[in-house]
Amino acid sequence: MGIRFLKIAAIYLVIGVSMGLAMGITQNFALHPVHAHINLLGWATMALAGLIYVQFPRAAQTRLAKIHFWLHNLALPVMMVGLAFLLSGHDELVVLVEAGSTTMVVALVCFVVNVCMNVREGEERRSIEGGRSAQPLPAGAGTQ
Repeated sequence: MGIRFLKIAAIYLVIGVSMGLAMGITQNFALHPVHAHINLLGWATMALAGLIYVQFPRAAQTRLAKIHFWLHNLALPVMMVGLAFLLSGHDELVVLVEAGSTTMVVALVCFVVNVCMNVREGEERRSIEGGRSAQPLPAGAGTQ
């Protein structure tokens, strides 16, 4: 589950950065809240959740993790499309923002409950050598 989160987060990174670039080039920042939410909820939040799920596989294997994954990935596009229309003057589509935002909150509550229930000290992913998680290499080590 963690790898899925990381791959989709990387896609949202490209989308968010591309939006930022397009806004900068055109000097039209009307959709900056969409850009910010894609970067925060798409890239940052999903990447952090993915890293937590990779580090704590027990949490990644739960039903809550699956619910979190699907709700997050359904809510974010609905919320962003609705917000883009709302910012473009289509107030009648505020229902998309409301539905997407509410679903996102439910997804994130699932994540928090999952972390509280299934992430425990000493149960993190073990390295290949069988010890605790591998320590990072010093700068320059292993490069040839």
